[in-house]
Amino acid sequence: MAPPIETPTKSSGSHHASHPPLNERILSSMSRRSVAAHPWHDLEIGPGAPMVFNCVIEIPKGSKVKYELDKKTGLIKVDRVLYSSVVYPHNYGFIPRTLCEDNDPMDVLIIMQEPVIPGCFLRAKAIGLMPMIDQGEKDDKIIAVCADDPEYRHYNDIKELPPHRLAEIRRFFEDYKKNENKEVAVNDFLPASTAYEESLRGLHRGELEAVVLGSPCPVYIQIYINMNMNMLLLYKKFIVSLCGQKHPALTGFATKKMCFSFYR
Repeated sequence: MAPPIETPTKSSGSHHASHPPLNERILSSMSRRSVAAHPWHDLEIGPGAPMVFNCVIEIPKGSKVKYELDKKTGLIKVDRVLYSSVVYPHNYGFIPRTLCEDNDPMDVLIIMQEPVIPGCFLRAKAIGLMPMIDQGEKDDKIIAVCADDPEYRHYNDIKELPPHRLAEIRRFFEDYKKNENKEVAVNDFLPASTAYEESLRGLHRGELEAVVLGSPCPVYIQIYINMNMNMLLLYKKFIVSLCGQKHPALTGFATKKMCFSFYR
């Protein structure tokens, strides 16, 4: 009688079962390639900041899906579908290399003609600020227009927008979390100068955070600000209020070249 034929059996730790979690595989792949750029940390804010800056789109105009940046991988993920019968009135995203008090990049709503694919970046021009409180925490939004959209790029301040457009924006943010039993309060819109100051504050926090996380030191950041003298004076006032009269950014004030030096 012939001996029985032995067939290979799968071990308990099969190749399929031994796969690491998806996020770990993505990070491992990114590490091997060493070419992946993180949209929050690696994308430049742009030489025109704080008036004109790069921003990354997370949510397209007309979407009911709440997309957001996954901080670990740098990919855009689905956070949730909105619980209310509303859609985002305009493209929504964040300003790279900024950091807000909630440890997220600075939010920006970009008014333009067309929806934009999540993950793209574009040039935006700040025209105002929408102060907002989300469940008791500050969650302000920069209001901007697309700097390369011929229909909207001529706007320079939020007061130039039709009142109904502002009412639509306010209503969306007041209502979009109601069915989640979350309270959101929107205060009066503020002018472009306030948006510039808030952008600078977020950029300052972001660069300080980069030092804390281990960027090479000293870190030199040069911002060439294309603004008139009134805006330069506002910028100087902001730096003094935040850091004091001896901050190195003030040394190049007369030449419109602001150099920040931060040391660990």
